[in-house]
Amino acid sequence: MSYEQMQNNKVCLSGQIASELEFSHEIMDEKFYDFTVSVKRLSGQEDIVPVTISERIIGENRFEIGNLIGLIGQFRSYNKIIENHSKLVLKVFVRELCEYDEQVPNAIEIEGFVCKPPVYRTTPFKREICDLLIAVNRAYNKSDYIPAIAWGRNARFASTFSVGDKIRLNGRIQSRIYQKQLESGDVEERVAYEVSITSLTALFSE
Repeated sequence: MSYEQMQNNKVCLSGQIASELEFSHEIMDEKFYDFTVSVKRLSGQEDIVPVTISERIIGENRFEIGNLIGLIGQFRSYNKIIENHSKLVLKVFVRELCEYDEQVPNAIEIEGFVCKPPVYRTTPFKREICDLLIAVNRAYNKSDYIPAIAWGRNARFASTFSVGDKIRLNGRIQSRIYQKQLESGDVEERVAYEVSITSLTALFSE
């Protein structure tokens, strides 16, 4: 992976381990495990962030529920087939462990391309919101597709983007619970993950 590709998608998380390690997959005799990290917001609410880590990074560290952890990685997306439908799965891929830092518990910076027309709207309380989907280049000609949400003046700015525009954004990873109505008529509670944008820069258009 080139230096540029390492810098265009960077996540720093500090929180509490919220679930046990669960085997995910194995590549070239290297095992990877999934778990979740609970990260507090300034409001006191928590975001539960899904994480994937290599056994080589785990090493001798104890990964027990409730332990504090600091990590640096990338926010990655994967397509998973669920009930004959393709679902975008988002996880933080750990590149290294770091010191727990309660001052900066949840920070992400990504640089990529707008790959769907922005969706601008206002809430019943007149709060402006704009949804974006950003394609971030990765090694081996792969891309990660990261949903992001902007608020207020950032939402108005984001609404002016076109597909292909290159942008840089800073923010935090947030989890959001929503209800999905299934074809059977049943309602299922699900969790969505996205980047809540705090700053936004237009770089150039492709």
